[in-house]
Amino acid sequence: MPRFETQKSPMAPYHIRQYQDSDRKSVLDLFTRGMEEHIPTTFHHLLTLPRTLLLLLGVLLALVLVSGSWLLAIICIFFLLFLMRLLARQPWKEYVAKCLHTDMADITKSYLNAHGSFWVAESGDQVVGIVGCLPVKDPPLGRKQLELFHLSVSSQHRGQGIAKALVRTVLQFARGQGYRDLVLETSVLQHGAETLYLSMGFRRTGQYFMSVFWRERRFLRLGQ
Repeated sequence: MPRFETQKSPMAPYHIRQYQDSDRKSVLDLFTRGMEEHIPTTFHHLLTLPRTLLLLLGVLLALVLVSGSWLLAIICIFFLLFLMRLLARQPWKEYVAKCLHTDMADITKSYLNAHGSFWVAESGDQVVGIVGCLPVKDPPLGRKQLELFHLSVSSQHRGQGIAKALVRTVLQFARGQGYRDLVLETSVLQHGAETLYLSMGFRRTGQYFMSVFWRERRFLRLGQ
């Protein structure tokens, strides 16, 4: 197993170590909060879709013409916006629930005992970052590929290089295990993550529709 030295930022010290079962609650809390942070972005994205704007305008005009009341029309628009906010929450809530019942239910079993690994970034006694990786089961053209999962850093500790350090840890593990590629998937709504991966030499290899709201993008880093 590769050794990972303590990595420090100018603002606050932190170190990266392998996951332990005692980290479970902190890791799950950090993972859940990180995913739920995307809800406002999803809601904003939903509001900018042409079909959404047409729907809101159509409902507004229809209600005014039928009822003659602008007040009723505005109340109905606010109700529709409330429903859209709930709709924006749904995919992230479902994703978190799915992970908590699958790979995140037993991280030691899912990652450490499955030829992958899982790390936490720790500042003081607090877990402030997480990342995991697993071998790709059916890699294309027989290439040996490793997939990165669940990169997340606490909002209070961003801008310190922790996310980059976590990705570098996975890259180091990949090289040590002889993987050809490190791959990952991310949503186009995760702008910060996309910027990070591109800055570290990853390249987009394709995209597909995950839902009516956004596309998923697949990234690949070569030369492992």
